[in-house]
Amino acid sequence: MVRRHRWDGLRCESRLVRAPAPRMGPLLLIGGAFQSKETWGRCEKLFLANMDVFTVDPPGWGAADPLPPGRSVDVLADAVCHMLDESGLGQVDVVGGSYGSAIAYRIAQRHPDRVRRMVLVGTMAAIPEHSRQAMHRALAFLDAGRMDEYAHAAVDIMMNAGRIDGITNGARVRRFLLRRLASLSEAEVVQVHTNTQRLLQHAELDTSVPVPAPTLTVTGEHDSFTTPAQCRRMALACGTGWFAEVAESDHMLFLERPAEITDLVTRFLADEPLRGLPYCTRVERLPSFPFPAPRAFGLMSGRQPV
Repeated sequence: MVRRHRWDGLRCESRLVRAPAPRMGPLLLIGGAFQSKETWGRCEKLFLANMDVFTVDPPGWGAADPLPPGRSVDVLADAVCHMLDESGLGQVDVVGGSYGSAIAYRIAQRHPDRVRRMVLVGTMAAIPEHSRQAMHRALAFLDAGRMDEYAHAAVDIMMNAGRIDGITNGARVRRFLLRRLASLSEAEVVQVHTNTQRLLQHAELDTSVPVPAPTLTVTGEHDSFTTPAQCRRMALACGTGWFAEVAESDHMLFLERPAEITDLVTRFLADEPLRGLPYCTRVERLPSFPFPAPRAFGLMSGRQPV
């Protein structure tokens, strides 16, 4: 069922799909910059074997209104919780992918009673300088309407071009993304431009604020954007944190290894053992280690970098 909502004057949408025989509580999926509530594909079908699935288009995503420049991730986190309220959902398990991981993380900080367990896939506390430069270059192509060049620049950020042969379905996923990004609609171009600028303008996540929900961070072993080291650092910042590295994959885990990532997420949400999984190169249970507050964390709090 698709439902329309309004939050802070902005239109947003949600989609709730009921599982035939759920054995676990509902799952909230928050996608990355190029995902909408309808694009979870095989992952959604696999999750529905165990739980209801709630997907969202917060402001700036999919069918929702664009999120104006200068608005923080707080607006997105609160919008998602408002959609949960209007859909009659209380506490949920949360999975955030890429850009969506920042929204999920902020929900867990601002509304801890809403999150039972959380998984952050392809996450990091701050964008490294080499990635910022690459994102600026991709935006320049986008703004000039040079869509083929934009697509190649954007995909080179998200996929490790040097390891395509070692990534499950890597060549197929790359071809799909190139076609998809080269054919963005005018509305999608506005969304992508605004969301990317928001990432670039704000410094980093405020990992000094505790996250009480047990949290798993996940990345592909070849991820050159949100690297294993960056994802592991995020797990250290969570009160009860695990880190997992998935073999033969990079940043596009949900497209490259959908069966494996949904199995890993389901096991974690069910509090089942994660050791010895054949598709993981590493799984760690990490001690809590809150990091100092960043000098600027507008991405999280709405405060502008200083």
